Amino acid sequence: MPRVSEAHLAARRRQIIDAARACFSRNGFHATSMQDVISEAGLSVGAFYRYFRSKEELISAIAEDVIGMIGEILDQVRTDEPVPPLAEAMSRVLRAVEPQLGPDGVFPMALQVWAESLRNPQLAEFVRRVYGTVRHHFDDLARRQIAAGHLPPGADPHAVGTVLFSLIPGYALQRVLLGEPDVDTYIAGLHTLLTTR
Repeated sequence: MPRVSEAHLAARRRQIIDAARACFSRNGFHATSMQDVISEAGLSVGAFYRYFRSKEELISAIAEDVIGMIGEILDQVRTDEPVPPLAEAMSRVLRAVEPQLGPDGVFPMALQVWAESLRNPQLAEFVRRVYGTVRHHFDDLARRQIAAGHLPPGADPHAVGTVLFSLIPGYALQRVLLGEPDVDTYIAGLHTLLTTR
């Protein structure tokens, strides 16, 4: 029997994750069964369970996708040379996150992951770990801002990173719950806060 390529395995895994996202977006985690996802993916039960054994594994894979996307954005911003001023760096992060706030983006799924983590200790630990990693990226961003002279030399990078991290879900929650503000308004407010002395 010919060996299945890594590319084929990765494509099949992506097919399942995309099917799960579609089902979870339509019906939520609790109302979606594994059979719903299997049907959406168009796979046999055996083929499906080769990749995922439980709904929790699917949720974790989706959460990893969300975190991976945010991590890539932050990696680009925090390694820029020369180091851009903080307001500009955060503006870039927000503009990159903006397309992920609609119904087909990753943020509505992130909300479901957060809610599910309140009742699922295994997922809660996963969420703590991966969001801790994201917050660490913001600590690094703050550290570089301090080194570049964009923030006071005595500033605590962890304290600053913690606040910067909260700006992203704060913006996203307002957009999802209230339908506003638009990204330009939020960034204008952010520029005022970060550049007023």
